[in-house]
Amino acid sequence: MGQSSPEKLIVVSNEPSGIGFVTINRPRSLNSLTKPMMTDLAQSIKALAQDDSVRVIVLSGSGRAFCSGVDLTSAEDVFKGDVKDVESDPVAQMERCKKPIIGAINGFAVTAGFEIALACDLLVASKGAKFMDTHARFGIFPSWGLSQKLSRIIGANKAREVSLAATPLTAEVAEKLGFVNHVVEENELLNKAREIALAIIKNNQDLVLRYKAVINDGLKLDLGHALSLEKERAHDYYNGMTKDQFKKMQEFIAGRSSKKPSSKL
Repeated sequence: MGQSSPEKLIVVSNEPSGIGFVTINRPRSLNSLTKPMMTDLAQSIKALAQDDSVRVIVLSGSGRAFCSGVDLTSAEDVFKGDVKDVESDPVAQMERCKKPIIGAINGFAVTAGFEIALACDLLVASKGAKFMDTHARFGIFPSWGLSQKLSRIIGANKAREVSLAATPLTAEVAEKLGFVNHVVEENELLNKAREIALAIIKNNQDLVLRYKAVINDGLKLDLGHALSLEKERAHDYYNGMTKDQFKKMQEFIAGRSSKKPSSKL
């Protein structure tokens, strides 16, 4: 009998609906990342970002964890490599991706896995999922944004506790702090992520991409400059519309407003 082909550690699949799924698939090692896996993950995100049939990306992990961080047996290879190479940097590719990325978090998201979760646009977590920052515990310096992003989302004091004391952040607490969007039963995790993705896909896709961009770009600025950015991009958007596009927009709005409101709450 011939040898079976090695199991893919980063699995990519597309649905006709327009959802692209990426799964970190090394469950026996709690989806810890080796250097080749990081490159494969980065290139998978990049490929889906360039695929016109994909509207939303859902990122998940197989087994009992989302991602337990970098495989420390290959730490030197990872940390002393070319960390500025965006082609092999999954977080850099996620941040470059114009399409919405939904993280489906099961089990543990630890250190680098926590940072990958932070690079998602929305998060759905299973009950019992935990986010944990062990950079300080193991003497690893963060380089994928955890030291800066987390405090902006959950507040500086809570972020200091999570990072300096390596205190787990449960899915339930993360939801209360506005970091996680929804907490669901584990068997409903991908269904909830798919539900949100389909709701996004129903909308004007050009506006979805522009809206994600202005939110994410605005977060890097103070409020005054962020408001100016929104105004500038709004003018560019409307100035670029033709009379026919304005007419279609008006017809669409008129059609929606003429429908009877649903009796469901």
